[in-house]
Amino acid sequence: MSAPVLSRSAAAEQDPAVAVRRSKKPSETTWLVSGTVLVGLLAVVSLFVGVSDVSLPMLLAGDPEAWDLLWISRVPRTLAVILAGTAVAVAGLIMQLMVRNRFVEPSTVGTVESATLGILVVTVLVPAAPIMMKMGVASVFALGGTALFLAVLGRLPARNTLLVPIVGIMLGGVIGSVTTFFAYKYDLLQTLSNWMIGDFSGVLRGRYELLWIVAALTLAGYLAADRFTVAGLGADFTTNLGMNHKAIMRLGLVLVSLISAVVVTTVGAVPFLGLIVPNIVSLLFGDNLRRAVPWTALFGAGFVLVCDIIGRTIRFPYEVPVGMVMSVLGATIFLALLLRTRKRHA
Repeated sequence: MSAPVLSRSAAAEQDPAVAVRRSKKPSETTWLVSGTVLVGLLAVVSLFVGVSDVSLPMLLAGDPEAWDLLWISRVPRTLAVILAGTAVAVAGLIMQLMVRNRFVEPSTVGTVESATLGILVVTVLVPAAPIMMKMGVASVFALGGTALFLAVLGRLPARNTLLVPIVGIMLGGVIGSVTTFFAYKYDLLQTLSNWMIGDFSGVLRGRYELLWIVAALTLAGYLAADRFTVAGLGADFTTNLGMNHKAIMRLGLVLVSLISAVVVTTVGAVPFLGLIVPNIVSLLFGDNLRRAVPWTALFGAGFVLVCDIIGRTIRFPYEVPVGMVMSVLGATIFLALLLRTRKRHA
């Protein structure tokens, strides 16, 4: 007797590789949808947390004061948190692929410090400068600071894993010291602290809309994800595939610098976010940027939402800046990741 002939669909169903592929894709999609729903729930909680009383019964009753507070303060703040968290996390992921090091982010390579220096310069020279002018100058300085870091990095004899972030921290420290000196000289230390510590308490309607720019920049990073993934494998590999490695690096440099400048200008520096979130996503989903960007954006938005809610409730009715909360939680999570990696290698 001849062996029974299976149809193509039946054979595919019995193929273990096909079955694994089919089982993985819905599972990841389901988790992504679940994560989006969870971030949405955190956003709803954020709308109703604060000193002023805004509750669902008041909104349903048509209380005009509650509705005004919701649309003028709570909704803009929640949107600002989501946009900033998404963009900074993705910027950290792009930076890590560009440098090929998991211990860097915009705040550890001098990008944020350079953007802050740019804002200080325009504040001193043109005190009445509009916010768009401050953002433009900060972007130019951030671009220059990041390019300087990459230039210094290219001159190092060897790229030790820990040497790269140390060089970035030293460069950021030098730029930060120069910024602090001139801020002290012109009596702008208090203003400088507002840029160095992320704080969403001052976000109102009409004062956060610049963050929609970083949403467009994040989308651009997603569209160029495959190129950044290839560029992260090295210049020789990228060139062999017919791609312009320098052009891809310049694109990443511009995206990271603009995102950092817009976020610092609008809400201040957001520490550790671009460092820990890409590392967590890499551990869970690998280094393919197109696959990792949605998860990075989701984790970034959720993490900043959690930190912002903690900052508003831990000393209620007073508020702790979200940058302080993120520094504590971010450092703790990063140390846990380091210990986990060391234990795994041991």
